[in-house]
Amino acid sequence: MATHTKTTLSFNYNRGTLDDKILLQLYRAMLKPRMIEEKMLILLRQGKISKWFSGIGQEAISVGVTSAMRDEEYILPMHRNLGVFTTREIPLYRLFTQWQGKMSGFTKGRDRSFHFGTQEYNIVGMISHLGPQLGVADGIALAHKLREEKAVTAVFTGEGGTSEGDFHEALNVASVWQLPVLFCIENNGYGLSTPTSEQYNCEHLADRAKGYGMESHIIDGNNILEVYTQISKITEGIRNNPRPVLIEFKTFRMRGHEEASGTKYVPQELMNMWAKKDPLSNYEAYLEQEGILSATVKERYAVEIKNEINEHLEKSYKEEQITPDLNTEMEDVYAPFRFRESVPSNTTEELRLIDAISQGLRQSMEKYDDLVIMGQDVAEYGGVFKITEGFVAQFGKERVRNTPICESAIVETAMGLAINGKKALMEMQFSDFATSGFNPIVNYLAKSHYRWSQPADVVVRMPCGAGVAAGPFHSQTNEAWFTHTPGLKVVFPAFPADAKGLLATAIEDPNPVLFFEHKKLYRSIRQEVPTDYYTLPLGKAALVREGSQLTIITYGAGVHWALDLLNKRTEISVDLIDLRTLQPLDKERIIASVCKTGKALLLTEDSGFGSIMSDISALIMESCFEKLDAPVKRVTSLDTPIPFDANLEQQYLPLERLESALQELIDY
Repeated sequence: MATHTKTTLSFNYNRGTLDDKILLQLYRAMLKPRMIEEKMLILLRQGKISKWFSGIGQEAISVGVTSAMRDEEYILPMHRNLGVFTTREIPLYRLFTQWQGKMSGFTKGRDRSFHFGTQEYNIVGMISHLGPQLGVADGIALAHKLREEKAVTAVFTGEGGTSEGDFHEALNVASVWQLPVLFCIENNGYGLSTPTSEQYNCEHLADRAKGYGMESHIIDGNNILEVYTQISKITEGIRNNPRPVLIEFKTFRMRGHEEASGTKYVPQELMNMWAKKDPLSNYEAYLEQEGILSATVKERYAVEIKNEINEHLEKSYKEEQITPDLNTEMEDVYAPFRFRESVPSNTTEELRLIDAISQGLRQSMEKYDDLVIMGQDVAEYGGVFKITEGFVAQFGKERVRNTPICESAIVETAMGLAINGKKALMEMQFSDFATSGFNPIVNYLAKSHYRWSQPADVVVRMPCGAGVAAGPFHSQTNEAWFTHTPGLKVVFPAFPADAKGLLATAIEDPNPVLFFEHKKLYRSIRQEVPTDYYTLPLGKAALVREGSQLTIITYGAGVHWALDLLNKRTEISVDLIDLRTLQPLDKERIIASVCKTGKALLLTEDSGFGSIMSDISALIMESCFEKLDAPVKRVTSLDTPIPFDANLEQQYLPLERLESALQELIDY
C-alpha cells in the first residue's frame, strides 16, 4: 500500500460547514489517483505502458474542481488531471485499457493517455495542441446558455498553454458572450523545461482576466479545502449568473513533463519546498490531527483502492490486443450518415448562386431549431456578401451570432456546440482566413470521430476564388489543404441548384464539411432553382455534357470556363464532369468516363503542384492506364501567389491556356 509520511501542516485548512463525510470523500478521492499514479510509474519502468504524464502533487485541483461540479456538467481536462476521471468514477479497467491501447479504452487504440472524451461521463479530453479545448468549452457553454440550462463548463490549461493564441481568443469570446465557463489555469511552474519566467511577464496569470472584462481568482491549488469550497461557491454563482471566470491555481509539477524528460532542470531547493506542500500528505495529516481520519479508515481506503487497481489491471491484461480490421478503420473516419433524399417540387425560380445559398441556409435554419450560425458581421449586417441579410429578424441574435475576429476560437466553439447537441455553421469571411483556424479544423474537427466517436456536426462556409482583383489574401482556392485531411468533407458547387441542395445535405451530415463558394460566381451565374427544401447527395459528380473524344474533369469556376469554350468549339465532343464534391470524390464516374474516352483533361483554378488534380491524375493512371490514348493533362493556375493587377491575375489563371491544352490533347 502507498505510504505517506506525517508532516507539519503547510496550509491553514478551513472546513467551514463541511461535514466529516465530505472531508473523507475528498481525501479518498485524492488518494485514488495518487495510488494509481504510483502503480503506473512501476508499470512504466516495467515497459507495460509506453508513456506517462504525472499529476502527482496536483491532485487537489482535479479532485476539488470535479467534486464541486455536477455530474451532468462538462469538464475538459489535461494530461495531469487523472483525478477528474477517477472522481467521475470511470471504471479503472477502461482507463487501463485506454493506456494500453486496447479496444475497451475510449479510442480503440487510436490515441493514447488522456487524449479522449466520453459523453457517458461528460468529459472532453485534450489534444496535444493544448489551446483548442478552451474554445470548445465556449461552444459547450453556449449550447447550455441557448437552452437556458443552469450549467457550468470547466476547462483546464497549464501556464504554458496560456501563451497560445487560442487561450486569448477563447477568453475574449466567453467574455463578449458572457458564457458560463470556468477557465482553470494550473500554474505548476514549468512548461516542460521552460520556467514561468520565460512564459509570461506579469505577476499573476489571473491578472489577464482584467483585459477581457472577466472575474478572476487566485487559489492555492494544493489546499483541497480551499479549492473545493471556493470552486463550489464560484460555480454556483455562475449557474445563477452566467459569466466566465478565470481561476489561477498555484501549484507545482513534482515530476517531469512526462517521465522520460525528468526534472534535472528544476533547482533542488524548489523541489524540496514544494514537496513540503504535498496536497495529499498535508490533508491526511490535518484529518488525523482533527480526529476525522483514523488509522483503520486510512488502511481500509488504501486496501480498497489497491484491490480495485489490481482487479482492474488484471481485467485489462486479459483483454486481447487489438486485431487490425481495415474496414473498421476506414469506416470510423467519418460518423455514419444515411443520406435522406428530399425531392424538390416542380416550382422553381431563377436565382443567382448567392441567392440560392442564402435561401438554402434560411430553409435549413427553419428546419433545424438547433442550428446556430456564427461569423464576422453575419448578424444585422448580413455578412460581407449579404448571404445572411434579414436572418436576425427571423431567427434572432442568439442563433445568428456576430463573432470577434478570432477564427480559431469560433471553429472550436462550433465543435463545442456539436459536442453539446447543436448544429453549427460558421462563415469563414474569406476562405483565405481559414489559416487562422487551421489547427482546430484539421486536428480537432477532422479527427474527432475517428479518435473517440464524437461527430463534429459543423459546416464551415468558405467564400473563395480569383477573378475579382482581390489579391493574394482574398482570392485563394485552398481546397487542397482540406482534401488532404481524412475526416473532412469538401464541397465545391458550380451552379445555384447544386449549391442549395448540397448545402442542405452538408448541414444534415453530422461530419465536418468545408463548403466552398466561388465569389466570382456569386452574382454572375443564374439558374432555375427549386423553391422548397431539398437535398443532393455528397460524393456524386454531375455529367454536365456527354461526348466521346475526351473527358474534362473540373469544379467551381472551371466548369463555366469549360462550358464557355465548348460552346465556342461546338465540333468537340466531350464528357464534362463537374465534381461538385471533392471529398468524398466520385471516383467511379471519373474512371468510367476516362475509360470510355481514353483522354483526360483536368482543369482547376488551384496552383498545379499539390492540387487535388494531382491526385486525380494519379487515380486515372492507376485505374485507366491501359485505356488511355494520351497522357493525362492538367491545366492549372501558376505556382505563384495570386496577384492583384487584372492583367497579372489573368495570366495567373488557367483560362488563357485552356483552349491550347484542349487542342493538344485532341491532336495527340
